Amino acid sequence: MWFRRDLRLADNPALCAAAAGGVDVIPLFVLDPALWGPSGPVRRAWLVRSLAALAERTGGLVVRHGDPAEVVPALAREAGASEIHVSEDFGPYGAARDARTEQALRASGVPLVRTGSPYAVSPGRVRKTDGTPYQVWTPYNRAWAAHGWRDPVAAPAVRWRHLASEPLPEAEVPEAMTLPEAGEPAALAHWDEWRATRLASYDSQRDRPDLDTTSQLSVHLKYGEIHPRTLLRDLADVPPGSRRGAEVFRRELSWREFYADVLATEPQTARESLRAQMRTMQLDEGPASDERFAAWAEGRTGYPFVDAGMRQLRGEGWVHNRVRMVVASFLVKDLHIDWVRGADHFMHWLRDGDLASNAHGWQWVAGTGTDAAPYFRVFNPVSQGQRFDPDGDYVRRWVPELRQVAGAAAHQPWTLPGGVPAGYPERVVEHAAERREALRRYEDLRA
Repeated sequence: MWFRRDLRLADNPALCAAAAGGVDVIPLFVLDPALWGPSGPVRRAWLVRSLAALAERTGGLVVRHGDPAEVVPALAREAGASEIHVSEDFGPYGAARDARTEQALRASGVPLVRTGSPYAVSPGRVRKTDGTPYQVWTPYNRAWAAHGWRDPVAAPAVRWRHLASEPLPEAEVPEAMTLPEAGEPAALAHWDEWRATRLASYDSQRDRPDLDTTSQLSVHLKYGEIHPRTLLRDLADVPPGSRRGAEVFRRELSWREFYADVLATEPQTARESLRAQMRTMQLDEGPASDERFAAWAEGRTGYPFVDAGMRQLRGEGWVHNRVRMVVASFLVKDLHIDWVRGADHFMHWLRDGDLASNAHGWQWVAGTGTDAAPYFRVFNPVSQGQRFDPDGDYVRRWVPELRQVAGAAAHQPWTLPGGVPAGYPERVVEHAAERREALRRYEDLRA
């Protein structure tokens, strides 16, 4: 069983297939330099902790380092393996890696058996009546829900077999950052606790970064410590008071699967705009733009709601989704910087950095992706903060320079009688002017 984005035992169809017939199963993880290198410190740290939790449940993992197309066939020969079992990977790199590994295994007559995937409905399963893929979420969501999904499967009884293993690299979290507990047991416990205590208010409070209302399950889903089918099954059986929250949460899972489907169909959109017209948008580059990017990345734009989000990213390896949209809009439409640069920065720092969700979440904000007419949506960093952090608590939590500013005034420190508090920067741009400039560039592009 070659574990990848499925670091769990329950509801793991590939593991069930591997264990069928009571044969010995070797629990393998390949540390692939092509993925480890660009992962960033937070995801590396989470992965090592998640693997440690899985190793405890399997009695130990067989860890090998290197190119899977070389490592997996070599291990198959060493172990006399009859089959290599995996969950199917639909990502651009993962699909290509599996094709190379499958080809290399053919020399030994060992099949690569794909069973299940990280999704309730695998990419490619939901299509329009003419067979083409969806590029708009609303009709996709209807088709996805109508398609449905299988029930979760129980963890099988497995007779584990262990071989010599290589050590995992050291992977410490950045200084002053504390990560939640990783692994399948932690994911299941967190899901049960959140569902019981906060699902009922999810529909009305999920946009409030000043409150602890979102599930923060994205990282557990990213590493497959819990499967979306498990979540969907539990959402179908909630008390009446939680049904509205359950429906809204189900839609968020649908968005995740939609973006995976779009990326599987259009793999170039990991780094290229889906809408070809938008690829020639005028962007700012050069030293001045680089300075503004650094101010954005370090949380010193002078706009407190934006700065709080960018500091939360570095402080927790996670950002509230409403804030992700606001900081992304600020980079693309106030600073006129390429969305790819922002997406790369997110992938470096996020513990839940998922290629499909990250790239297409950024494109949704940038107006280059799946939304039909999105470019006119320019988030106002002040009014967004006033609406979704009405008392300024989120800003004060992450921007200590403003902790003495009471209430909603924290969102506009430049209006205070004494001016901007000492230590906090002046605004790098004037939002209203940059909004007009963003729309002018879009009109020029259309023309």
